[in-house]
Amino acid sequence: MEIHLTRTYFPEGTNGKLECDGKLICNTIELPWKMNETKVSCIPEGKYFIKKRYGKKFQWHLEVLDVKNRSLILFHPANNALQELNGCIAPVTKLSGPGLGLMSRKAFTKLKDLVYKNLDSKESVELIVQS
Repeated sequence: MEIHLTRTYFPEGTNGKLECDGKLICNTIELPWKMNETKVSCIPEGKYFIKKRYGKKFQWHLEVLDVKNRSLILFHPANNALQELNGCIAPVTKLSGPGLGLMSRKAFTKLKDLVYKNLDSKESVELIVQS
């Protein structure tokens, strides 16, 4: 399974849309691009694999693997990239400004259900990040 994240960059944040087979899954918000600096930048464009991850803060969520010079890049709910993200990607139902979105939990659940279904059937899930 391939998921495409197509980004638009702004000084205050990065907005995107996540699609699978040409169909919109949800929108996304991220930090602005700042040369892949830890905790202040979105991740570089490229291809990554996604796996299930469990943690106390977000319970079951998704992790983006093998990001150069970065660790624990996650998909998790958030509505304000600058206040709630450290390099992670937040699915949102609706974009409300650069790095801002609405109804993140709803979009996150939709994305997680789709990805988990594929991972549970032993299919790999690849994230392709582009602009």
